[in-house]
Amino acid sequence: MDTREALGSWIDGPKAAAEKMGADFGYRGERLGLPKEGTGSVAGPARRLGALFVDGWLVSLVAFGLLAKGSAGSANLWTTPLFFAVTAVLLATTGTTVGKRLFGLRVVRLDGSRATIPQVMLRTLLLCLLVPALVWDRDTRGLHDKAVGTVEVRI
Repeated sequence: MDTREALGSWIDGPKAAAEKMGADFGYRGERLGLPKEGTGSVAGPARRLGALFVDGWLVSLVAFGLLAKGSAGSANLWTTPLFFAVTAVLLATTGTTVGKRLFGLRVVRLDGSRATIPQVMLRTLLLCLLVPALVWDRDTRGLHDKAVGTVEVRI
């Protein structure tokens, strides 16, 4: 076997090379016991990023218009704490945020029940740090979800 085949091309990546050699990774969420498609399946990265963008945009709008009274510099200071507060409260009470609801997503524990308040607080804090959210496993769960035992599923 050529070393280039084992590493995969820079476009396909090592997972595609392993699959060509016969490795079976299954579908996203199979290891977690979740369905492949439809309600309860693991949400894809595009939906999650879209929901995060909507939530961030709404919080920035509120911070700029209501809290900072039109001052961009002051709005920047308010955006992250407001994002943390709004996300934590909405996830703890409903399991979803405005953006997640628009994209048909919900945050649940691995057993399917609602995430607890400490789980939501830690998950949101790690999400605000951004780096844990950018590192995914093969089920496309971010480290912020893995750390607290949650998963973002489709509703």
